[in-house]
Parts: sequence; structure tokens; C-alpha cells
Amino acid sequence: MITSVALTVVASVVSLTPGPLEWGGGPLTVAALPRVPYVAHRGGAREVPENSMSGLMAAYRRGTAQVLDFDTRVLRDGTPVVFHDATLNRTTFLGGAVSGLDAAEWRGVRLRPRDRLPGSWRSERPPTVAEVLDRFGGRIVLMLEAKDPRGLERLAALIRTRGLTRSVFVNTNDPAVARRVHGLGLLTQLWRSARQMRTDRPAAWRSYVDLLDVDVKARDADLRRAVRSGIPRVWAHTVVTPRQRDRALALGCDGIITDAPGRLARHR
Repeated sequence: MITSVALTVVASVVSLTPGPLEWGGGPLTVAALPRVPYVAHRGGAREVPENSMSGLMAAYRRGTAQVLDFDTRVLRDGTPVVFHDATLNRTTFLGGAVSGLDAAEWRGVRLRPRDRLPGSWRSERPPTVAEVLDRFGGRIVLMLEAKDPRGLERLAALIRTRGLTRSVFVNTNDPAVARRVHGLGLLTQLWRSARQMRTDRPAAWRSYVDLLDVDVKARDADLRRAVRSGIPRVWAHTVVTPRQRDRALALGCDGIITDAPGRLARHR
């Protein structure tokens, strides 16, 4: 069992931890997170190939993030896969719509790691959501964005059958979809852009949003309004510098979503 004292210690030394945090018996849930968790956005897209199994594994092993984030799309046959864009063009050697492929065709897709990433990375197939849940579910908190809301029920079934309803945040930019996620018994995350935050009234969402994901480029007043909304967690995205992180924390955010968890961990 993890005590409050142990969690306080973890929160204070997370930036110094060389490997994955060990939380004892699982499954790990959001209740075990430190006071200010770091999220590896798309696995930490400035440090590893985004949305790849090897990138997620590297982020997990390094231990500089306590939450792994990835994006999801739905194939033609309904299979949920880990991918950000609607098309294959930017991050693979192929082109065309992700939704035009089925599971058999997906096995032939290969990611194209960016040349400017540190280290050496092989080309690999983007994983399915089931594969990522089976690899990491219960070992670390996960955050998945449902890019295709038509696949929500399938995603919910994958999460529920693995006993991970308190271990996985399901993210969307649409408050109506967030309400659907809540109705499915899942942890609801709602992200908002700086432009949206100018007119948002986030207190209206507090009955069904577990995590409000706010743009670090938003105005101070808009960030403060989000923090005071009554939503239990308010985390800032997408943070890449220590200055951005420190501003978000000073304004009351209690989580950091970053493309560079390793870089931020070097700056306490």
C-alpha cells in the first residue's frame, strides 16, 4: 500500500528518478499519482518517435513521466489504433487515410522516425490500442485521446475488460463527447485551446470532467478561471520549457503535459 508520506517523497524526487517508478501491487490508478505529475505527450514527441511502442517504452523506463499519453484513431473495421493524424503521410512511409485501412493492412504500416530525434530509432508498426493497454495498463497511468468519437464504445470495452477504468484518462476537445465518456464510466479529460479558453466557462463541466487540460499559451486570467472551476485536476499542455512549466504551476495548474519530460526533469 502507498502511504501519503511515500507519495510526498515521490513527488519531491521525481525529477531525479533514473528508472520507472514502482508503485507496488496493481493496477496503478490515478489515486497514486504524485502531487504534480508529468505526462509524456505522445510518449514525449521531442525525445522519442511519437505514438510508437518503443517510444512509450522508453518514456516508461526513463521514469521522468508518471503518465503516458497517446492518440487513437479507428480503422475501417473498427479496430482502435495508436495514431495522431487522420492520414498516414506525416509520420509513416505511406499515404492516405487511416480510416481506409483494416487491421490486416495496418500490419504493413511503418512509422518514419524524425531525423532530429536524439538517439537511434528503428522503423516499426504503430501499435493498436489493445497492445498498449496490455503492455502498460495497470503499470502506469495512461491518457488516450479519442480522435474518432465513433470508436468510444470500443475503447470503453477495451478499458473495462482490463479493469483499467481508474487508470486511463479518455481525452477529447468536445464537451459533448466528454459527457459521453463520463456516461460510459470512464475518467474524462477535456482539452481546450488558448482561443477556446477566452470564452470558456469551465465550471459548467465540473459534474462530468475529471481532468481539464488547458493550453499553456492561454492568458493568465483564463488559466486562473480554469483552476478555480471546481474540476479536480487542471493540467497544462503542451509544455516544452522550464519557464512555461513554472508559470503554469504558479498560476495553479497541478500537472504538466510535455513533449520533453526528460528535459524538464533536469530543471527542478
